[in-house]
Amino acid sequence: MRFFVGLDWASEAHAVCLIDQRGRVRWRTSVAHSAAGLAALVQRLRRWRQQGPLAIALERPSGLVVDTLVHAGLDVVPIHPNVVKATRPRYSAAGGKSDPGDAFLLADLLRTDGHRFRPLQPPSDDTRALRTLVRGRDDLVAHRVALANQLRALLERVWPGAAHIFADVDSPIALAFLTRYPTAQSAGRLGEKRLAQFLIQHAYCGRRSPRELLARLHAAPPSQLGDAEADAAGDLVRSLVAVLTPLGAQLQQLGAAVTAALHHHPDAPIVHSLPRGGTINAAQILAELGDERRRFTTAEHLAAEAGVAPVTHASGKHHAVTFRWACNKRLRTALTTFADNSRHASAWAAAVYQRALARGCDHPHAIRILARAWVRVVWRCWQSRTPYDVSRHGAAAALTAA
Repeated sequence: MRFFVGLDWASEAHAVCLIDQRGRVRWRTSVAHSAAGLAALVQRLRRWRQQGPLAIALERPSGLVVDTLVHAGLDVVPIHPNVVKATRPRYSAAGGKSDPGDAFLLADLLRTDGHRFRPLQPPSDDTRALRTLVRGRDDLVAHRVALANQLRALLERVWPGAAHIFADVDSPIALAFLTRYPTAQSAGRLGEKRLAQFLIQHAYCGRRSPRELLARLHAAPPSQLGDAEADAAGDLVRSLVAVLTPLGAQLQQLGAAVTAALHHHPDAPIVHSLPRGGTINAAQILAELGDERRRFTTAEHLAAEAGVAPVTHASGKHHAVTFRWACNKRLRTALTTFADNSRHASAWAAAVYQRALARGCDHPHAIRILARAWVRVVWRCWQSRTPYDVSRHGAAAALTAA
């Protein structure tokens, strides 16, 4: 007798439903999201597994619950939420929804369509460590960009000159300048000599002279603020600078940690061999690609997961090719970033990109086409555990020889 378990994940309690191979409900429960609750769930599922093979379906491929079940040696099958949503009308014509109902739906979907889903193959500890660092760094970069945009928007309103004196408002020299001169009034006596001393003190390495920077500062239109609003704006500028300054330092430390983790990963030579991949971008690709070769059985599978292959809708005389929204967006960002960089170092990549532009594609579309072409190469290197070699890449080698 085979058993199928559906687990509807939640923050405080998880609905669980176990059915047999005939679809009969054999056990229902609600498990608290606690150490005792998860331990009891694992113990009960192990007892059921003694009576026959057992698999568990969830709507997510990662998380504490998934890690607990996998660590206990149980078979976990992740099912995409879009599949569950599309299947729900089979079980409720009225469109009703409940946690116990979803748990049963997951279990029965695994029973009837289990051959369509692939059991979860957890990555190695090296890959999990690299993925944790890379994703954490990417999230902090997004926070830094948001804070920098907020700071720039504020300066454009209260002190436009400070937003344009340096190239990046969140660069170390710009943040040091705003720390010392948070308002236009505080920089009222700033002259060329004082600015030169400031630049020397903070080891400014730009190509602009103090006179040019001062001209930028004074060329911007002045703001029309009262004294009270100017003081309030200065307080807000100080607050944003106080958050951005240590955030940049922490990102540098995380970048070093990512570099070290990538260096110790056994698949690092593969991603390092890609033309103009870069350390951080190579780590992003490897973190999302993983090291479980059975995860992507074909290059087309990888392209779909990465969102660089479009979706085709064809029925009768209707035929449409649309953008793929459901995908691993982090993997898509990593691959498209690499593809964009590679066209500056690979003649083959540049030719693929230019042909896409010649067909009328815009830049993002052409980059996705190039990423789709690179996926075939990356997948083959990844499957064979072989670094990229342009001499073995037929199309690239022929173009280089010509």
